[in-house]
Amino acid sequence: MKDRIEPIVRPLQASQELLGLTNEIRYFYEEVADLLDRDEVERFPSYFLDECTYQIVSRENYDEGLPQAAVYCDGVGMVQDRVLALRETQVYVPRVWRHFISGVRVTAIEGDQIHARANFLITEAMSDQDPTLFLVGHYLDILVRDGASFKFRQRLAVYDNHHVTRSLIVPV
Repeated sequence: MKDRIEPIVRPLQASQELLGLTNEIRYFYEEVADLLDRDEVERFPSYFLDECTYQIVSRENYDEGLPQAAVYCDGVGMVQDRVLALRETQVYVPRVWRHFISGVRVTAIEGDQIHARANFLITEAMSDQDPTLFLVGHYLDILVRDGASFKFRQRLAVYDNHHVTRSLIVPV
């Protein structure tokens, strides 16, 4: 099990370059959220480097530095396996998720790594129930440029919920 890379947060001088980078990352986040909302999870692994970490972890465990995560992927192969399991082995009631992302911030730039964070709120609608608030939290990401876009070196989805009322079936 790989250790999480500690996100870096430092004051950055406001500039047109930083604003432009933040907008590019916001667009990237919205692109990823849109493919999940449209149930195109097969494309999700393509947003990660081969050597990556993807975790969905409770705020308590994250704050305490505990390795336990509700979803733990060490490498893009594990992200791909998660999608394969979703499509081929898991049985669940169909649902629709909607991601709402806010507060996108670049928190540091270290060599080729861009540290960023954003808030998320995810609603869930099932065919026989009204939509509910499913998950609330924040992303702590380490991104690298990939041509005109980015890839995740690390994506941590740290959720604030006391508990998750249903299974974490699809990526967050």
